[in-house]
Amino acid sequence: MSHTLEDRIIGYDVWHCALPVVSRRDHGIGSVAGAVEVIILRLTTEGGVHGFGEASPWTVFTGSPEASFAALHRYMRPLVVGRSVAEHADILAQASKSIVHCSEAKAALDTALHDLKGRLTGRPVWALLGGQTPRPTPLSCSIADPDFDADKALMERLKDDGVGIVKLKTGFRDHDFDVMRLDYVRRHYPEFSVRVDYNQGLDRGAALKQVPEIAGFAPDFIEQPVAAGDWQTMADLRKTLAAPLLADESVFGPEDMDRAIAAGICDGVSVKLMKTGGLTRAQQVARMAAGAGLSAYGGDMFETGLAHLAGAHLIAATPEIALGCEFYQAKYFLAEDLLTSPFPVSDGHVIAPNGPGLGAECDLDKVLKYAVNGPVKGVR
Repeated sequence: MSHTLEDRIIGYDVWHCALPVVSRRDHGIGSVAGAVEVIILRLTTEGGVHGFGEASPWTVFTGSPEASFAALHRYMRPLVVGRSVAEHADILAQASKSIVHCSEAKAALDTALHDLKGRLTGRPVWALLGGQTPRPTPLSCSIADPDFDADKALMERLKDDGVGIVKLKTGFRDHDFDVMRLDYVRRHYPEFSVRVDYNQGLDRGAALKQVPEIAGFAPDFIEQPVAAGDWQTMADLRKTLAAPLLADESVFGPEDMDRAIAAGICDGVSVKLMKTGGLTRAQQVARMAAGAGLSAYGGDMFETGLAHLAGAHLIAATPEIALGCEFYQAKYFLAEDLLTSPFPVSDGHVIAPNGPGLGAECDLDKVLKYAVNGPVKGVR
């Protein structure tokens, strides 16, 4: 049976999964331990072709898994079932208007539609997004365990694996703890490029006092020291810091990027699918930043390899995202990933697959193994 973009979507399954993790991760705005929760979406055409997407929310950052689940099942499903894959753009436009926020759910729908489109046409998602032959993307891994001895063991593993970038999560304990860890990394791992991320962990007074000292360690950049809405402190820090200042929580989509450029709050931006709400919008953020002379890197949430794949295709098609990526969870944080084969990391770099769609398979048995509810089906 031949397949075309005119094939209708007749299957729409949604699972809420909780996946065990191997360690604790602390951040300026909260901690993650025990498990991460994601929403998996599967679209199926009348010809039996599947497309997968993932929503990876965090309650203190983008939203809750319950909200993403409801957005996909209750509000977006009626806009998708019975439509053709060729209506991708119109489906997304309607989905965007069907519910405010829930950017993670919108990213999951966009990813699943891109995966379907690629599988139906035999093209990888990076090609659908306008990319050429992808190059390997340097991988960064976060150092965020409150037990620093555990992170020392992780850094040894990263060194052995050829990973060359680490990002220290700061601001979740006292300033002395942050200085101690940075000093240790600089002395014991001179081969690592080092980045710093506060995840909004400081107030204005602490930021103006502490961040300049951290900049003295010459990190590649310092990310989001203060609350998302404290643009004044971001702008003030940017004028004086001896290191680039990046925005994360302050910039979700193109609308925020436009304002951030005008306000001069950052030297670069973290581009995340779960913030922007889709692959095309993420490209737009990166290109807006580059057009203003700002840098961009591929950030992520607490994701499985499925969402990592979407991010890898995004970066492969978007050379403006030039500072590498943080797609480390599938290999270094999850006890078990959801892909049938390992997420493609080699010698410290991520490689976007060349196969149709996302280029790898989601293991439905693993999805069912970790599902806490679902699937919720919608077929007509």
